Order: sequence, then C-alpha cells, then structure tokens
Amino acid sequence: MTVNLSGVVQQPGQGSSYWVLGDLYTFKALGEDTGQTYALVEIIVQPQGGTPPHIHSHENESFYIQEGELEFQLGEEIVVATPGTFLHSPKGQLHRFTNTTTQPTKLLCWVTPAGLEKFFMEIGVPAVEITHSPAVSPADIEKVMATAPKYGLEIIPPPSQG
Repeated sequence: MTVNLSGVVQQPGQGSSYWVLGDLYTFKALGEDTGQTYALVEIIVQPQGGTPPHIHSHENESFYIQEGELEFQLGEEIVVATPGTFLHSPKGQLHRFTNTTTQPTKLLCWVTPAGLEKFFMEIGVPAVEITHSPAVSPADIEKVMATAPKYGLEIIPPPSQG
C-alpha cells in the first residue's frame, strides 16, 4: 500500500468534478491520496436531486451539510438536515437523500474505506461546464443499475405503480 506522504491540499474550486445523475460531485481526496482509508467528495445537490434508496456492502458514508437542506433517510428514520448537521450511515444500512427545496444544497461526503469514488466517476460525466446541470436520461439510470453491483451497491427500485 502506497501512502501519499506529501499530504493533500485542495483550495476552493479545486478537485475533479463530475455530473452524477444531475448533481455535481467534486473529489477533494481520492483513495490513492489517503492510502485507501477514505475519499472525500463535495456534492452540490440540485433541487429535487439526490440519491435513490441504496445499501453499501463495502463502505460507511458520513455527510456534513454546508449549505441548504436535504431530507435524509437512515434506515426507517427520516431527518431534515440543515447546515451544520452531521449524519453517519454504516455499511449495510438503507439510506438516501433528496433535496426537496428550490435551492441547491452543498454537503461533504466521506466514504470509508475509499473506493466508492470510482463508482461515481464511472457513472458520472466529467463536468467541463459547471453552470447548469445536465438532464438525467433513462440511459443514465440504466448505467447506475448495471454498474452498482460491481461496487457492492444495492439500489432499491421504487415501488411498482399498479
């Protein structure tokens, strides 16, 4: 295992950015920077954006809300997270988050151990243009569903409308 002994410095606006299902993910620390101990991602969640319910089998996720508001589900609990709120979801716990407001929300997401950042990069699109979020297509959803198992991720589909 190689550890980066020079440390990591990311100034505001720095880091590789990807559009992931319409939300902007900027990678502040990757597994290769931290000896695979963690990855840190700054996420800007667009209004009505977020994640579907899902379960990780490899990593824990922790979240810190910086700006805006998100509705989080952790297991059976629903929490409205505002700036300064910290949430931790251990591997194996069903969780999701949704921006139910009309303003973008900014948060930090720690993934321990690292590795999930590779999933985000694989399903995302490099963000050359950061001014507006691209539309999410059915092909984007199919790519997420097909790629998730490779990373030990179980996406819970919405209940059938019937």
